[in-house]
Amino acid sequence: MVSMSSVQSSQTQKQKDDDAEVLDALIVGAGFNGIYQLHRLRQEGFKVRLFEAGADMGGIWYWNCYPGARVDSHVPIYEFSIEELWRDWNWTERFPAWDELRRYFHYVDKKLDLSRDIRFGTRVCAAEFDEARDQWVIRTTDGAVVRARFFILCTGFASKPYIPNYKGLESFAGESFHTGLWPQEGASFTGKRVGVVGTGASGVQVVQEASKDAAHLTVFQRTPILALPMQQRKLDVETQQRMKADYPEIFRVRRETFGGFDILRDERSALEVPPEERCALYERLWQKGGFHYWIGGFSDILTNEEANRTMYDFWRDKTRARIKDPALADKLAPMEPPHPFGVKRPSLEQWYYEVFNQDNVSLIDVRETPIAEIVPEGVRTADGLVELDMLVLATGFDAVTGGLTQIDIRGTGGVTLKERWTEGARTYLGFATSGFPNMLFLYGPQSPSGFCNGPTCAELQGEWVVGCLKHMRENNKRRIEATAQAEEEWTQFLNAIADMTLFPRADSWYMGANVPGKPRQLLNFPGVPMYMDRCNTVAAKDYEGFVLD
Repeated sequence: MVSMSSVQSSQTQKQKDDDAEVLDALIVGAGFNGIYQLHRLRQEGFKVRLFEAGADMGGIWYWNCYPGARVDSHVPIYEFSIEELWRDWNWTERFPAWDELRRYFHYVDKKLDLSRDIRFGTRVCAAEFDEARDQWVIRTTDGAVVRARFFILCTGFASKPYIPNYKGLESFAGESFHTGLWPQEGASFTGKRVGVVGTGASGVQVVQEASKDAAHLTVFQRTPILALPMQQRKLDVETQQRMKADYPEIFRVRRETFGGFDILRDERSALEVPPEERCALYERLWQKGGFHYWIGGFSDILTNEEANRTMYDFWRDKTRARIKDPALADKLAPMEPPHPFGVKRPSLEQWYYEVFNQDNVSLIDVRETPIAEIVPEGVRTADGLVELDMLVLATGFDAVTGGLTQIDIRGTGGVTLKERWTEGARTYLGFATSGFPNMLFLYGPQSPSGFCNGPTCAELQGEWVVGCLKHMRENNKRRIEATAQAEEEWTQFLNAIADMTLFPRADSWYMGANVPGKPRQLLNFPGVPMYMDRCNTVAAKDYEGFVLD
């Protein structure tokens, strides 16, 4: 029997839903993609708001505040190409740290007056499509409700931390943090016995910093990270001003390259040049630092295993020369590759490999010596107890899809996005999925996302979305939805691309393989120019593959 109070509560909620503010668009997430959408849609006269779960803007750079956190894209690639913004902004380092990136977001906010349309501390928890009105009803954890014609998700590829289900994790008596949920007030390594689980980007950065101050540091490694030299350097204002003469050309080039960088690859095969010439190119790229060695190599590095091996061997020999203990060198830079080079996103390091030459640092290979459980005193492995005062989980994210599926999003027929993607993400152009009208996502699955730096994709994908919404307004269209056929063809196209590459050869988050039970598929479209050509062709053909009503 239904109680009177539940009926009244339902009626009250329905009234609240009916009376909610109506927007042209509601954006979720105040990282690069979200704030670009807010800025451009406001310029075009749309009524738009942005909801952000964090207390400030910056997206991942609000949450990523662990010691050593910094970007892996060099200046000026990791910023907007809007001259109004770059003309008066100067960085202090070639690869800026998290706190400088926060200052940049505050600067952008002040320049573009963004915060007046952003609600911070507002986490979207649910959304359902109202088919009668062709609107999304969007709810937040604090009980707010809004209606929007368009639901634009800019949650990023790293917004849902992945915490392994270690037995006894909650029993640990010391400090325990995931790098993506680091306390805003900070935490110190000084004088502590620190354990770091994971050797991806955040693991490398935390290890470098903890090695300086920890009484003892234990690194738990599953797979060796094929990290590249950052070649960090300080930047002064005078240097920046000279660099800015080239900014327009740099920003033009980044729109036309594989990963949205100003790095051009060598279009020859690695196997068609003499070994000494090949090594000379690798050495030049190595000295340039950053992603030059990854992106600027030969054209077949990610498709031909023999070519790929030449790049791994060069990396291996360079890296092993920095490690004093041969046994450690075998674990950190093994003679045989753990996977093809570059099919996992390389991390950038400054003194990571030298850390393992220190007396206060130990490495545990968890493939050989698995973690059995977490106990109050530390980590118990197959070989015994490792006593710790602090446990750092650098275990990554439910990448690309997790930020979307953690929200209870219900499309036509009440099906949730999580249910829709049970057997793998299925999209059209990496922007939309059938059964979810008027919902668009940026930097999401089956778009370049993890292969493209954020600001580049924010502008390229962002302009496509802005153009789409303008097209619908100018043609009096209220609803846009990807067809199931277009979605199937796009998914098969991406799968076919994956099969031509070496990416499936690694258990990476690119493949969804870092989260147990997650469907294995290439989640990112490899190549910005080819991707945008496809998207722009669709738009030019009156959004072929979508149904517009």
